[in-house]
Amino acid sequence: MKPTEEVLQDLTQSSNVSVHSDDSLVGKVEAAIAADDEKRKENENEPLRRKPVLVPIRQTELPRQFEVTLWDVLHRLARATSLSWRGAGRGLAEHWGALKYTQALAGGSDSFLGLTDEGHRIADHYKSLQSGELGVGFALTFAEHMLRHRFPDHSVTIIPAGTALRAGWALTSRDKGEKVKYRYRPQYFAEIWRPGEPSFAIPLACKGNHGNSATSADQLASASAHAEAVHIGAWNKTPSLLFSTELPTDGGTMTVHALQAPGHGGRLSPAEGRQANLNAPPFQANVMPDIHPPAKGLVAPDPVRGCHVQPKDYAWFHESLAHTTAAGLMAFTGSGRATARHLTDRQGRKRFTGLEHAASTSVQDAAHTLLGIEYVGTDHVFRLNGPRVEAFSGVDKDVFRLLARGDVEEYRAIVHAGRHTSPRLTFDKDWGGPVSVHADGSVFALRLLPGQDEESCQHSSR
Repeated sequence: MKPTEEVLQDLTQSSNVSVHSDDSLVGKVEAAIAADDEKRKENENEPLRRKPVLVPIRQTELPRQFEVTLWDVLHRLARATSLSWRGAGRGLAEHWGALKYTQALAGGSDSFLGLTDEGHRIADHYKSLQSGELGVGFALTFAEHMLRHRFPDHSVTIIPAGTALRAGWALTSRDKGEKVKYRYRPQYFAEIWRPGEPSFAIPLACKGNHGNSATSADQLASASAHAEAVHIGAWNKTPSLLFSTELPTDGGTMTVHALQAPGHGGRLSPAEGRQANLNAPPFQANVMPDIHPPAKGLVAPDPVRGCHVQPKDYAWFHESLAHTTAAGLMAFTGSGRATARHLTDRQGRKRFTGLEHAASTSVQDAAHTLLGIEYVGTDHVFRLNGPRVEAFSGVDKDVFRLLARGDVEEYRAIVHAGRHTSPRLTFDKDWGGPVSVHADGSVFALRLLPGQDEESCQHSSR
């Protein structure tokens, strides 16, 4: 078993991940779709509606050997799940689940990432959970890289689709309103934006498995149905990104299989002169379910199941995406009140009401200066190989104050201006462990809890 200090050092070391995105993958996914359609037909079920065209992602946008660091991937996973409703009853602990994977993968600058003994043990008991969550982390890491390359003058943020959509639609039986009677939907949106301009919203479908490439082809076939369940603008014009991360338990190479659905939709250009006001309070809309195909001559086809963001709703949806991003950041800091102010009731505002973060008053729940910048947030202590380690999640102090008072416009102006200089990933010797800073202003840090002697901690834990 590695000493804890070595584990912490390893979290900032780069490793390689194989990326598969070519015409042969498209063919395998099309075959998987055909097989699933035939099976559904035999069972007298309707075939799923899927993206009509899938194509590879260019190597210039997503290299076929991609360099990552595990701590950066876990930071993205933690941010993505801060509003997931999976964690503790307090409603502010979801993102700590990412920490269980600190020892699940290992690699090196001259090798590929792969499962460790710890990763195999997790897979033995929580196979689908581990592959699914790590699949999200890697998919979002790759999606951000690709979209930042494609839109270098824009910022890119990742938003949980379920939370964002609940600002307009009732998705499950617990939601009040007319239900969207369809269980398929993308897991995330990527918002590509610049201050003061309409943004783009691209659905992301993220999956993972501990199987093989055939399993990933099946997952991408399913992901195509998930991505198709949300249309932004015209029928079948919404671009999407699909990912399936293969984490083989037999020692094979970890591979991210990726495809895209091309399209010119997704741009939230406001209709009827209504401009988005991101500082306005979040608004609970009640958009009618279903997607409306274009008319064929004088005949309007029957609507199909899903969520359709139409031009009249662009400004509202832009505002919803921005508020959901802000809520996720505030949940990442452990602030109940600041999270609640950016959510509607159906999105879970009441779940966070009353959970107060001391950083919004005169006393801070947790505050640290990392890499010369002051951050406020919350911490979590757990054991890693015996010794106690401290994890800290938070945001830049100035960012926290802006979002706590609802100034989303100013927040976006600040993070957009620093999008090329603020992201950092290093082992901070003053802190004593890995520190990851993202362009959204968030920080994720881990260290051996001060005041411990690691050798004695390991000895006493036996």
